[in-house]
Amino acid sequence: MVNEKRYENGLRLVVKQMQGLMSVTMGILVGTGGASETDAEDGISHFIEHMQFKGTKTRNSFEISDAFDRLGAQVNAFTGKEHTCYYAKSTMDHTAACFELLADLFLNATYPEDEMEREKGVICEEISMNEDTPEDLCLDVLANAYFGKENYGRNILGPASNVKGFTLDDVRRYKKARYCPENIVISFAGAIDFTTAQALVESHFGNLEKGCFEARKANVQLQHQKVARVKPIEQVHIALAYPAISRNDSRMDLFKAVNSVIGGSMSSRLFQEVREQRGLAYSVYSYLSFYPECGLQGIYAGVNPANQDQAYEAILDVLKNVKEKGITKDEFLRSREQMKASLFFGNESTNSQMLLYGVRMLNHNDLFDFEKKLSEINSMTYEMAQEAAREMFDERYMAISTVGNNKPSFMNE
Repeated sequence: MVNEKRYENGLRLVVKQMQGLMSVTMGILVGTGGASETDAEDGISHFIEHMQFKGTKTRNSFEISDAFDRLGAQVNAFTGKEHTCYYAKSTMDHTAACFELLADLFLNATYPEDEMEREKGVICEEISMNEDTPEDLCLDVLANAYFGKENYGRNILGPASNVKGFTLDDVRRYKKARYCPENIVISFAGAIDFTTAQALVESHFGNLEKGCFEARKANVQLQHQKVARVKPIEQVHIALAYPAISRNDSRMDLFKAVNSVIGGSMSSRLFQEVREQRGLAYSVYSYLSFYPECGLQGIYAGVNPANQDQAYEAILDVLKNVKEKGITKDEFLRSREQMKASLFFGNESTNSQMLLYGVRMLNHNDLFDFEKKLSEINSMTYEMAQEAAREMFDERYMAISTVGNNKPSFMNE
């Protein structure tokens, strides 16, 4: 059972009651992230996410963590390109106490000066760790090569110089513009009924006033660049980006089906051809990212420098074959079953359902419809998937990134 409520100040509540469970996942989602930032703000969404845990009017940072632990609850947060999410999971008997803690750190953070300085050091270490994780770095560089330095090209961490310079005024200014009730969704999933969830939200968020919300649209100008980062590491990491459709396009599931055939599982073409048949990579896969204005079809592989050219050509061969000849009916049917299974598996997870319904409300301002989605997947035909495959992998608009101890020759072509 799914219920929603919309408040006069713009706040939205979504509750997915799941029978037979003994736990609840609760999340506070804000429609802001790396793509919402200016150059001067680059990294501030993530910085604020960290700082929300560093003390409130009644608790210091240790007391916040200790209080969750005493309930046996799990708490965390993440920042993405478009969303920031604060979430916790508790047993059903501690739901009220757990939500009070989550609401406290979200609404009443005080940003102590000493904590801000310490956390700047922590985030700078996170930036360094990202630089030392070549797969993550390669995908960050790919986003930059495809989208440019703004909007979806940002990696959410921001540059260390920005992080070191953020002030309390910067934090308050950004929160005033973005952490507004009309840009917030509260989502519950699990052993909780709508009446209980509504009472909890109104108890803690009932006095939340409308702010000065700034709706920011990404100014997307695709770049299609080739960017190589030279680092003294053992492997060469290769990533390719091609245009995909936006998340508002009705063909999104068809693109997902084709992507699964290409590199979404161990039976996919990239895994079988590049890894199993040619032994050129340990990790090789494809992925899709959908945004309001556009999308990205990504390919990744980590390879030995001696095999970099072979691996690159092998990937292009797979993609060319799909574009020219399409996929087989057996591949399509397998992919469609994988999509349905993923939908069913997610329906059994409180964390997954909290995010699914919360993000859907943020992105589309409506409720996710499980039966409708299942029907849409079932109604996909092989012919429709073939048509989608022919639209993908246009090399004229390809972007490439590499990270390794040399610049591959194909980066100069």
